[in-house]
Amino acid sequence: MTNPSEATPNFRYGAPLAADIERKWQSFWDDNGTFNAPNPVGALATEGKLPENKLFVQDMFPFPSGAGLHVGHPLGYIATDVFARFNRMQGKNVLHTLGYDAFGLPAEQYAIQTGTHPRIKTQESIDNMERQLGRLGLGHDKRRSVATTDTEYYKWTQWIFLQIFNAWFDEEQQKARPIAELISELESGARQTKDGRDYNELTKVEKAEAIDEFRLVYRSRSMVNWCPGLGTVLANEEVTADGKSERGNFPVFRKQLSQWMMRITAYSDRLIDDLEYLDWPEKVKSMQRNWIGRSRGAEVDFLSPAGPLTVFTTRPDTLFGATYMVLAPEHELVDALTAPTYADDVDPRWTNGAATPAEAVAAYRAAIAAKSDLERQENKQKTGVFLGTYAVNPVTGGEVPIFIADYVLTGYGTGAIMSVPAHDTRDYEFAKVFGLPIVEVVKGGNIEVEAFTESGEAVNSANDSLDINGLGKTEAIAATIEWLTAEGKGTEKIQYKLRDWLFARQRYWGEPFPVVYDAEGIAHALPESMLPIELPEVADYKPVAFDPEDADSEPQPPLAKATEWVNVELDLGDGLQTYTRDTNVMPQWAGSSWYQLRYIDPVNDEKFCDLENERYWTGPQFDGDCGGVDLYVGGVEHAVLHLLYSRFWHKVLFDLGHVTSFEPYRRLYNQGYIQAFAYTDSRGVYVPAAEVEEKDGKFFYQGEEVTQEYGKMGKSLKNSVSPDEICDNYGADTLRVYEMAMGPLDTSRPWATKDVIGAHRFLQRLWRLAVSEDDGSLIVSDAALNTDDLKALHRTVAGVTEDYQELRLNTVVAKLIEYVNYLTKAYNGGAPRAAIEPLVIMLAPIAPHIAEELWSRLGNTGSLTYVDFPGFDEKYLVDDEIELPVQVNGKVRGRIMVATDASQDAVVAAALEAVASHVADKTVVKQIVVPGRMVNLVVK
Repeated sequence: MTNPSEATPNFRYGAPLAADIERKWQSFWDDNGTFNAPNPVGALATEGKLPENKLFVQDMFPFPSGAGLHVGHPLGYIATDVFARFNRMQGKNVLHTLGYDAFGLPAEQYAIQTGTHPRIKTQESIDNMERQLGRLGLGHDKRRSVATTDTEYYKWTQWIFLQIFNAWFDEEQQKARPIAELISELESGARQTKDGRDYNELTKVEKAEAIDEFRLVYRSRSMVNWCPGLGTVLANEEVTADGKSERGNFPVFRKQLSQWMMRITAYSDRLIDDLEYLDWPEKVKSMQRNWIGRSRGAEVDFLSPAGPLTVFTTRPDTLFGATYMVLAPEHELVDALTAPTYADDVDPRWTNGAATPAEAVAAYRAAIAAKSDLERQENKQKTGVFLGTYAVNPVTGGEVPIFIADYVLTGYGTGAIMSVPAHDTRDYEFAKVFGLPIVEVVKGGNIEVEAFTESGEAVNSANDSLDINGLGKTEAIAATIEWLTAEGKGTEKIQYKLRDWLFARQRYWGEPFPVVYDAEGIAHALPESMLPIELPEVADYKPVAFDPEDADSEPQPPLAKATEWVNVELDLGDGLQTYTRDTNVMPQWAGSSWYQLRYIDPVNDEKFCDLENERYWTGPQFDGDCGGVDLYVGGVEHAVLHLLYSRFWHKVLFDLGHVTSFEPYRRLYNQGYIQAFAYTDSRGVYVPAAEVEEKDGKFFYQGEEVTQEYGKMGKSLKNSVSPDEICDNYGADTLRVYEMAMGPLDTSRPWATKDVIGAHRFLQRLWRLAVSEDDGSLIVSDAALNTDDLKALHRTVAGVTEDYQELRLNTVVAKLIEYVNYLTKAYNGGAPRAAIEPLVIMLAPIAPHIAEELWSRLGNTGSLTYVDFPGFDEKYLVDDEIELPVQVNGKVRGRIMVATDASQDAVVAAALEAVASHVADKTVVKQIVVPGRMVNLVVK
């Protein structure tokens, strides 16, 4: 039997030849700095004027996972590389690089388990990822690559933190200003403190507290997600819907702690309004608008035994239907409103079986401590307890009972709501459970069955001085707000769902805060000259061990163990004093909130980014332009948090004059995912997909039948395919072609290793058009192109040019395959040079290694990276002749070829000739010619 490898021609394009070609050209690119993009000024500048036609392409920051990449990870990276390469051929100065978002809990967890420094594992992961991505031939400017864990990078992360810490938001000017200007205004009396006290009469501590009430970074006792099992506070996005930590699945408890906060809420209006400047998917814009949650309504005061209970409502017109109130269990007035005893006639459903309101409140708070905000909001089963006290409805004068319930959060509005069960679904469900009154105040629906939440006329809504009956929603709201304001019972209010950003983690592996505290607890920003504040060495990286179920435990960060580092003597202008450092670290979001700016100026040791370089790469390009990165590609999962945080940091930097653009990312593109089949055994446990065998339509793993499902590729589903495997078996260009051809870039698509061979065979056909498989010689001819060749070429150029520009990369591949198939059929071997050279250029963005090799073998020198992309002639895009179907009495009986400018008479004559046998001995009573489409002859 013949060995297949022995029968393979020596110079056929296969995995071994592809590997040689890829190593050769990757070395050439590295040695020649092919993808290095020059800056206007600084270490990366070049002589001469830079092209005004520039392009900044950026991928979302990858986290260097120790598990390595699967074939789903490079999808976006290949696409941006293709787009960047195409635009270099269009004459643009393209900045494209890739760094690493390297701080994070996984590396720290590994360090805790093994005792190795997190930096070691992090660097190993970065090295492995660079190796894997390096095989793909991505055209990155490697001089610009950064990692958030580099001290020279996080020095500037700390510097930006100080800019924000030393700034405040002037609501009149709607911008951030230096804190020194605020202090001057407070000292001169031009501005009042938040509580109206004279700033000059305050003590040192009181002055610091007064200033902190303005700062964009401040410390606050706030409700946080405390995870004893991990020994740290978690962000909302790190908590699952069932109240567990995303990593480790430990219980998470809601707890009040003193934490650093960033006043992102000051920018709520700008963050919403400036979305109009962005070329982003509308879905992402909607997600940001909803997350910020701007709504107009009224703040209304209900009198209670503890004073006014203020609620925010977008529907003040429904006040006449407010039959009870609900407070968040954490509301500051809950304890003051909790009665000593219940009245004898209290409904037992309201007490949850407790003897006193205090017992009921304590038991209820303990029961919900582990619930996440998401779980509380989505919980269908309504629970709560009565506080034993009542408030007064301001429009009816009637008493309404006060409850606490977990579906009300301190994070939105005032943490207290007026409940109108007839017209709010959650209130309706609560009222049904607790037997509370349901009063219709908006006409429509059937409140015996469900809440009516649509607009309608007001009913049952009048008192001695306010009557809104018969009014529509808009008019009723306006009238009610006017009455509340006149009566001193409420005011018009704009409210937001967005909360200030919790900006601290009780971990080791993160950026230290450039802040120290004096003996009186006042926070002092360290001077820029002391940056970076580097992480100290610690004996171990473990947080203090806690019982995972201990909701009453308190965080004790690992950095607290480095006592020599924590306690430090410094002269900050008042002589040498002893200070203590902050033992929290910044969240992982910090480093990823500004990295596009460091890409611009990565080796500048004097500035985080020179303003002239920033202006060139991301500055506004015309009046009304927001500026920013020209193309930002990544998954939709970052639609809110990362993008919102980045926008906030960038706007502060803009206000303070450090950047010229007021948005970080001008255009956003969300790529889809690569999905794959996964398999579970009888226990529901995922098994390695690569080891599953199919027999007679069923699937087996180690002899046991397993169940097939479909999902996102990843290690959790054990259905990953390594890009190394595909590169080894077919070459990197084949992987690039296959991933781009799988489907539209913005949709998810299924991976099938067996289909990769199709992309490989396409490259083999391309190779055979120019190179002999027998001896490797060049076999192109110098023959001139005929008309059909020119049409095929120019139509391909026109099509792929537009598709490249619009990121329709799957159709680029389809058009190139069609052109290669045409040339293969037309020439059955070596094709004309005039047909091959533009083909190689068109293919280069997607399959750069084979394109470079063919370009070289065609006799060209250097790289084709900056070779002009082919143009096309419009005349070849229009057919001289067209084919038309000919119908007789509505049925196609023949086809004709006619000139595109043929007269109607000529078309009819040709049609009659083509279907002569079908019209013989008949009379043509009607001739219908649809230009460019068809001919229909009606005969009798």
